[in-house]
Amino acid sequence: MGDPVLDSLDMLGAALGLAEQVEQAAATARGVDGLPPGDGVRSVLVAGMGGSGIGGDAAAAVLSGSSPVPILVSKHSECPGFVGPDTLVFANSFSGNTEETLSAVREAADRGARIVVVASGGRLVELADRIGAPVVPVDRNIPMPRAGIGAVTVPLLVVLERLGLVEGVDAMVDSAVRQLRARRDELAGGSDDVASRLARRIGRTIPLVYGGGPLGEVAAWRWKGQFNENCKVPSWCNRIPELTHNELCGWAQHGDVTRQVFTLVFLRHDHEPGNVGRRFDFVAEACDEVVAGIETVRAAGDTALAQLFDLVLLGDLVSLRMAFTEGVDPGPVDILDQLKHRLSGT
Repeated sequence: MGDPVLDSLDMLGAALGLAEQVEQAAATARGVDGLPPGDGVRSVLVAGMGGSGIGGDAAAAVLSGSSPVPILVSKHSECPGFVGPDTLVFANSFSGNTEETLSAVREAADRGARIVVVASGGRLVELADRIGAPVVPVDRNIPMPRAGIGAVTVPLLVVLERLGLVEGVDAMVDSAVRQLRARRDELAGGSDDVASRLARRIGRTIPLVYGGGPLGEVAAWRWKGQFNENCKVPSWCNRIPELTHNELCGWAQHGDVTRQVFTLVFLRHDHEPGNVGRRFDFVAEACDEVVAGIETVRAAGDTALAQLFDLVLLGDLVSLRMAFTEGVDPGPVDILDQLKHRLSGT
C-alpha cells in the first residue's frame, strides 16, 4: 500500500491490484444480461475520454489482427457519420458523467445504434435505463479513472466474444492475470526493482515514450498519461513506424539542449509488425548523442493482452516511484478539477 499521507488515494495499491481488477471485470461482464444481438454488426465504436477512452484503444489494439469488423475509438462530442443500426457502440465513462461521451452516445441512440454502457453510475447509466441498454458496472472503489484501465478494457473484449465477434478472450484474460501477478511479485518489493531503477534514470528529465505498432502505441499513450497525472511532469509519446517519417528529423538540431532535457523510453513487445524492430535500432543510433539517455522496456506474457497490461503495470509503477521521489501525491489532479469547474460555470 502507498503512504497514506503522500499517496492519499492509494494509487500504488490500485496499480498493484490490476490483476484482480482484470479478473473481476471479466466476471462482471460475463454476467450482464440484455446484450444487443451480434448478428449484422458491421462496425464497433468505443466512445470515451481520458482514462476511460484508453480502454477502447487497448481493446482495439489487442484485437487489431483478429477482429472481423473495424473497432474505432472516438474521443469527441460528435458521433461519427457511419454510426447506425449495424454499429455496436460502447459508452465508456468511469464516472458516467463525461460530457463528450454523453453527447456522442445520445446521438448514437437517436440513430438506432446498439449500445452497451461501461460506467460506475451517473447520467450515462440513467440514459442506459431510458433507452434499454445494458450496463457493465465499474467498481466504485477504484480511486480514479486512470486506475481503472482493466475495468474499462476487459468488458469490451468479453462482450465482443459473447456476441460472437471475436474468440479466445477467456484465454487472453487468464494469461494477463498470470502475468500481472508475476510482475507484481517483482515490483512490490522496494527500491531496487526495474521500475525504481528506471524512475531514477529518468530523474528530472522529460520522458518521451515510443511504442511500436498498435499495441506499443497504446502502451506509450498510457505511460505518457501516467507521467502527466501521477507525477505531474511533462511527457509526450509517439509510435513507430510513424515517427520515422517525420519526428526523427527533428533530432538533428539543438542537441546541446535536448541531451540535457529528454530521455527516450522504448516500449518493446513480441507483437511488433514488420521491420519495427530495425526502426527502433535506427532511432536509437540516430538519437544516442542528442538525448540524456535511451531506456528500453520489454514486455512479458503469453498473449497480446498480457503484454499490454504488463507494460501498463510497469509504467504505472515507474510514474508512481517518480512521484514519491519528488514528494508528489499521485492521486489528485487539481488542474483538471479546475478545468471542469471552469467549464461548468461553478
